[in-house]
Amino acid sequence: MRSWKVTKLGDPIDVLDLQETKRPSVEAGKVLIEVEASSLNFFDILLCQGKYQEKPPIPFTPGAEVSGIIREVGKDCHLKVGQRIIATPALPDGGLSEWVCVPEDSVYVISDSMSASEAAAMFITYQTTYYALHHRGNLQKGEVLLVHAGAGGVGSAAIQIGKAIGAKIIATAGGLEKVQICKELGADIAIDYKSEDFVKIVKEETNGRGADVIYDPVGADVFDRSRKCIAFDGRLLVIGFAGGRIPEVPVNHALIKNYSIVGVHWGLFGRLFPEKVKKIHDDLMKLYDEGAIRPLIYREYDYKEVPNALEVLADRKTYGKLIVKP
Repeated sequence: MRSWKVTKLGDPIDVLDLQETKRPSVEAGKVLIEVEASSLNFFDILLCQGKYQEKPPIPFTPGAEVSGIIREVGKDCHLKVGQRIIATPALPDGGLSEWVCVPEDSVYVISDSMSASEAAAMFITYQTTYYALHHRGNLQKGEVLLVHAGAGGVGSAAIQIGKAIGAKIIATAGGLEKVQICKELGADIAIDYKSEDFVKIVKEETNGRGADVIYDPVGADVFDRSRKCIAFDGRLLVIGFAGGRIPEVPVNHALIKNYSIVGVHWGLFGRLFPEKVKKIHDDLMKLYDEGAIRPLIYREYDYKEVPNALEVLADRKTYGKLIVKP
């Protein structure tokens, strides 16, 4: 089988090597999966560069989420051969491989109506967002949700899940194309942050009250300005720092405006409460079957294009998720 291997640290285009490797054998409690699609994430780039918090031994295969078909099951497994699934392979044997062998508890059965690409695009972004909005933000029907980077992976999920909850959605994005994508995803108001002041528009759209929940995967100046348009009793969800700078908060401002700054660490949540991750997955499958959510895919890439696809992702000019198909 073919697997992408990081053979030294550096930019993906320089350090990824497509190698012929031995198909993994099945152990007790694990399942063998024929990979149909893999998704690419920004942290795959950081892994190649040695800048991620996890530093697996070289050589290793990146890739955190795949979709595929179970071809063999180990002893004591409850899953069955032929089931279509999402899986989360662990480093150093990640998902950018034609076959993976993973523990049964990191496998999630998917709807028969879901395509392989949609399944691969779904897990991390929608799990993170569902956990953020339901568990951490306690978003309610009728509240106002401000979603930053609405055309991105987690942002697009936030628009859809927020809409399913019944919130009014205000989204920000960079450029007319991405603004239009936000509208098509269900945003009631879409703002081009390159030419418009989102603080002013949020206040206008809420009669000066502000957004009840703000979903921020950007950080930096976006976080700083978000504090200017958050409502009384609002929840500012810290999803990530794609903007580069990790902001600092004058806590007296949170006291005066009576809002909460809420961290969202879905990865740790998943490790501590795997049974709750399963429950979220079931809820997401129901939303998918109802047509309430649909993963946003920028492009499907051929397996040989992985290094180039990661270069495209690094430029931050994409939307949604990038998918690789063997």
